[in-house]
Amino acid sequence: MDLSTKYMGLELSCPLVASAGPLSKKIENIKALADAGAGAVVMHSIFEEQLEQEALALNYYLERGTEQFAEALTYYPPMESFKVGPQLYLENIEQAKAACKIPVIASLNGISTGGWTNFAKDIESAGADAIELNVYMIPTNPAINSSVIEKVFLDILETVKASVRVPVAVKLSPFFSAFANMAKRLDQSRADALVLFNRFYQPDIDLAEMDVRPRLVLSNSEDIRLPLRWIAILYGKLRSSLAASSGVHTGADAAKLILAGADVVMMTSALLKNGIAHMAKVRQDLTDILAQRGYENLHEARGALSQKRVAEPAVFERANYMKTLESWK
Repeated sequence: MDLSTKYMGLELSCPLVASAGPLSKKIENIKALADAGAGAVVMHSIFEEQLEQEALALNYYLERGTEQFAEALTYYPPMESFKVGPQLYLENIEQAKAACKIPVIASLNGISTGGWTNFAKDIESAGADAIELNVYMIPTNPAINSSVIEKVFLDILETVKASVRVPVAVKLSPFFSAFANMAKRLDQSRADALVLFNRFYQPDIDLAEMDVRPRLVLSNSEDIRLPLRWIAILYGKLRSSLAASSGVHTGADAAKLILAGADVVMMTSALLKNGIAHMAKVRQDLTDILAQRGYENLHEARGALSQKRVAEPAVFERANYMKTLESWK
């Protein structure tokens, strides 16, 4: 069974990709993921706010007091000699590339156009094979309409694409009023891939302390249904690669998403729950499932159950909606 695939023009030995998360903070984990059969790895995210705070804090402590004594200016080496901001992240990319042969994809998490551009250039120079833009913003201001939010995504993509030569993916949330249209516009703006979907981590309320607390809840296999639906809808309609993210825990999960039309499937929660070696099991199970259904390679299986295979998609969608509502016994 040939599991090889292309993602953003990159050659991958299989469609299983370790998505951005805590595992990729350590080079030994990245090497272990490659050894376990991952087709590629997405580095942990670098946050725009974090970089700015580190740089400002270091600058403050280096310059504090230097206005009082002229010789104080020579106490410390120049700020650029310290490993702050993107420097450690860049070194991690270089080390990851040296440790394994699979593609290494950087992950940028931010909200401003200028910040993305500066980081992206440095990341490309460090040797990243591609960049994933994680635009994490929750528009809570009622005065901001959908067109403003959509423009932020498009502007960030276009600015980064103009500044680097490596492929650029955009990781999206499902919360657009017309998601298919937004996907098409990003595709027209030369997004090399769309990653569906980002998971917004929702807070909880601690009744004992009467306080709002962050709560990290890992995904489960039920969470593939949203990306499964949209990948099946978008397959064959875009130039961009399609990556499925959220809920991939088993070979069956991965097989469903491939059949819907995904070029790659991404996983983190399953690896955090079961360990890095779980990647090898998912890969073997995916191989067995597709082979048992008569497929000789991934290309034959991709999109076999997408909306593109349906003569009248709108009628099919409506019929399934009604069937689902009537299925409860």
